[in-house]
Amino acid sequence: MSVPRILSIAGSDSGGGAGIQADIKTITMLGGYAMTAITAITAQNTLGVTDIVPVPTATVLAQIDAVVSDIGVDAVKIGMTGSAKTAEAIAGFFKPPALPHGARALPVVFDPVMVATSGAVLADEATIAAFERLMAVSTLVTPNAPELAVLTGLAVGDEARLEIAARALAERRGIAVLAKGGHLPGEMITDLLVDADGAVTRWTSERIATRHSHGTGCTLSSAIATELALGRMLREAVERARSYVRAAMLAAPGLGRGHGPMGHGLGRIHFAPPDAE
Repeated sequence: MSVPRILSIAGSDSGGGAGIQADIKTITMLGGYAMTAITAITAQNTLGVTDIVPVPTATVLAQIDAVVSDIGVDAVKIGMTGSAKTAEAIAGFFKPPALPHGARALPVVFDPVMVATSGAVLADEATIAAFERLMAVSTLVTPNAPELAVLTGLAVGDEARLEIAARALAERRGIAVLAKGGHLPGEMITDLLVDADGAVTRWTSERIATRHSHGTGCTLSSAIATELALGRMLREAVERARSYVRAAMLAAPGLGRGHGPMGHGLGRIHFAPPDAE
């Protein structure tokens, strides 16, 4: 088969650990071809975000249209949108029958980014409200516990409440929800996948004790999108994506003084031309 084409619609991270940069690394490592539509430019490093400049909505749409109309797309990952207007426009672009086979035939993984790992706010109230339209054209939404609480208005303080909220969101929107439990207390982390039909799959893993966790949500969502583009069923795609995120966390190069980036390259040997000594 030809290489799967994955479009990442997200913000740029100058530190290279999250956003568009993390998505490109992830998609490439998992065998996909990465295309991008940058929604915002951020000045950030492992210590935090110092500046955010949203990209004009028309320019975001121009980027999407440019790659979709020529190269084509097999899956989409949506992360930081930059503004409510851009979120609405992205949803409109992927709303059936905008695409030949309809949005539901095209896997769309939406990571509802609200706050960076460092604590910087990446989505205001109007943008979060616009997330409803993005979820309407998504195959899967991947909120962590605090994001799920905002999207549902329900308290999410333990695994039982995580499942209740995930079920409520999946039923309300008619989509699959991957509720991530990393923000909940405990030495073990449980992620819950609630399918559109209400079936629940759990993955429980030991918490990796590290400060190098910047970009985990971006990496997970782009990995799932890539696996779906490769033809995996949703549960297998999530399982493989989780395994990649954990491997990348363990391979972190130890950069920066704060929340450092993961090791997306997994410590693999760098390319050397044939005539290299």
